[in-house]
Amino acid sequence: MNQAPAAAEARNPLGYEKIPVLLRRFAIPSIIAMVVSSLYNIVDQIFIGQGVGYLGNAATNVAYPLTTICLSIALLIGIGGASRFSLSLGAGDGEAAQRAAGTAISMLAAAGVLYAVLIELFLTPLMLAFGATGEVLPYAESYTRITALGMPFLILTNGLSNLARADGSPRFSMSCMLLGAVINTILDPLFIFTFGMGIAAAAWATVIGQVASCVMAASYIPRFRHIRLTRQSFGIPLREAGRIASLGMSNSLNQLAITLVQIVLNNSLTYYGAMTVYGSDIPLASCGIVMKTNAILIGVIVGLSQGSQPIIGFNYGAKQMDRVWATYRLAVTCNLLISAVGFVLFQFFPRQLISLFGTGSPEYFEFAVRFMRTFLFMVLVNGVQILSSNFFTAIGKAPRGVFLSLTRQVLFLIPLILILPFFFGLDGILYAAPIADGMAFVVTTLFMASFYRQTKREAAA
Repeated sequence: MNQAPAAAEARNPLGYEKIPVLLRRFAIPSIIAMVVSSLYNIVDQIFIGQGVGYLGNAATNVAYPLTTICLSIALLIGIGGASRFSLSLGAGDGEAAQRAAGTAISMLAAAGVLYAVLIELFLTPLMLAFGATGEVLPYAESYTRITALGMPFLILTNGLSNLARADGSPRFSMSCMLLGAVINTILDPLFIFTFGMGIAAAAWATVIGQVASCVMAASYIPRFRHIRLTRQSFGIPLREAGRIASLGMSNSLNQLAITLVQIVLNNSLTYYGAMTVYGSDIPLASCGIVMKTNAILIGVIVGLSQGSQPIIGFNYGAKQMDRVWATYRLAVTCNLLISAVGFVLFQFFPRQLISLFGTGSPEYFEFAVRFMRTFLFMVLVNGVQILSSNFFTAIGKAPRGVFLSLTRQVLFLIPLILILPFFFGLDGILYAAPIADGMAFVVTTLFMASFYRQTKREAAA
């Protein structure tokens, strides 16, 4: 029974290379890819702020939930397929790995097309539900009607990147995302300032970059290193699709929870902001900048998490628990160091960060600075929950990952956003995030400590 995993270990460096070497090799390209992905929205936000104004920034904030839903679909299938792929390789089952990759690619393509069609059909109701005011709505509709065309390409690129990383090609995965970001960054100022296309310029630049990334990612399909895909590999068998979706569920639900938080946050900010000197639009625009700035830090942590996934998944499949826990501990340590840098930037240089996104009134800068400092006060410990939920996905224990992925966003943050403003007004929305972060960190720490003791008892027995 143990011959297949042993043989797989002998063939694959994931089973014997030093953990720091592996994590550096897999995590750095993954981090770059995720940060580059976050920069799509950041670059749009910066150039729109300079060329259109803060109403344009508010519009991209309203449209942002559609991007997080798009990423949740990509993670559901991409992370799920990559986890199943890694576990199968670790167990020495090449046929199962081939089936996982082919099914995941077919699911990504089908889901992307369906999602784009739904956005186009229900665009205006979606924008209003996401918190668009009367002034912001035309900008949001113009931007989203175009970016919806790129959603299928974004989903396919993200999913294929995860599969390429699990196949041992993290640099290729990074290059796919980098290509699109470079194209987007070049075209944004050209379309906005030279051609005078307004907010639609940023949307078209994003779509063109996404198409280029997708073409490059698709070129990997005939070049997998550990499997060979044939025409028969593609399709969506329900049993295999269910297995993939279950393994990607925790990452997907975490993204969907972020979407739900964004919707609740947007509507709460416009409602309670209207009762203050800031009005409805300033809190909405400030929120977009703060959330997308934080998205870079989250992108680094998610990249670190995705970089650790093949190592954890392969070694769990090969029954090497010492290597599994060593990878998790190193990832958490790196996360704490990275998050400390983010904390310093958000607390001591908020105005400089916000100024990158254009000008505004004194009231705009006053609220945006306070929003960033308060809302992101506990970023130091945020990544532990992300790494821990992905840990359970990597080892095939999806329900535990789902539970941890929902703790901060659904169990704590959303109720606090709804409750605290009754007592503190607009400031209550700002206080909700650090309180939820602290509570989620405590729950995650207790949960992981319990599971660690359980695995040690099982190993001793």
